[in-house]
Amino acid sequence: MGLIRAERLAEPEPGQVLVRTLFSGISRASELLVHRGGVPAGQREAMRAPFQAGNFPGPVKYGYLNVGTVELGPAELLGRTVFCLFPHQSAYVVPQSAVHVVPDGVPARRAVLAGTVETAVNALWDAAPLVGDRVGVVGAGMVGCAVARLLAGIPGVAVELVDVDPAKAKVAAAMGAGFSLPDDAGGPEGWDLAFHTSGTSAGLQLCLDRLAPEGEVIELSWYGDAPATINLGGSFHPSRLAIRSSQVGSVAPARRRNRTPGRRLELALELLRDPAFDALTTGTSTFSELPGVMARLADGRLEALCHTISYGTAVPDNPAPTGTTR
Repeated sequence: MGLIRAERLAEPEPGQVLVRTLFSGISRASELLVHRGGVPAGQREAMRAPFQAGNFPGPVKYGYLNVGTVELGPAELLGRTVFCLFPHQSAYVVPQSAVHVVPDGVPARRAVLAGTVETAVNALWDAAPLVGDRVGVVGAGMVGCAVARLLAGIPGVAVELVDVDPAKAKVAAAMGAGFSLPDDAGGPEGWDLAFHTSGTSAGLQLCLDRLAPEGEVIELSWYGDAPATINLGGSFHPSRLAIRSSQVGSVAPARRRNRTPGRRLELALELLRDPAFDALTTGTSTFSELPGVMARLADGRLEALCHTISYGTAVPDNPAPTGTTR
């Protein structure tokens, strides 16, 4: 179950900012896994969120998609809308280096997707898709849709988003991707590259079964304590197929020499100028409703890609900094 608790904030010290939250986003796959206590014992430190409080399996304060307004801090940040990898909380104090200014033209609600788009950026850096590739994305959740949208911007790339829910065809179209149900995916030639985000063994198997010879699966799913079972007795060896993991905890090796996590997140925020990403924010509730929202997401009563939480404060159009530091 979820609870909202009161917490006293300290005055920000030099080098820190106080942020008043406008919106936070629920990263459905990872947050529901945490909600049900599914983080494996051996991965509890590795899977901590940047500003998590408490330890797995719980109770924990968890989340990492937060957009707010700087109320106290350096003059150049006062009044600015910023993104931070912070849990669901109405206000918080963090180091100045932990916040990233949301670019002009990116609405605060859309900006909660920055962490998701950052994951997609890292996945494309891992995969290095080529002009003209046939690419499958299995799993039309937040991450899968963000991957599909970035792929759709590469000339000549044919993107096929695959999901068991036929209603996901609408969001696939918004992402500029084709859509297929699993039985229809891949076509006669198969995919040069596949991204797996469904978190299921069946989804990973589908990726392998639809790859062209010497194709590769980029595995983005976080399975938690659930086992994954696949059949490697078919074309896996003779076709020289590959499975490679991608995760956002570190910059992809192909870009690690000249990119930092901060620069990667700034790129994600710039990419969110694209209004197509609004199709991924599929509902909004108030902060007081958050425990009930998590329960309804967990038991399937609430369908969502990214469900956003509103904190009832006015949303500025990312104004220029004003005022003085306290």
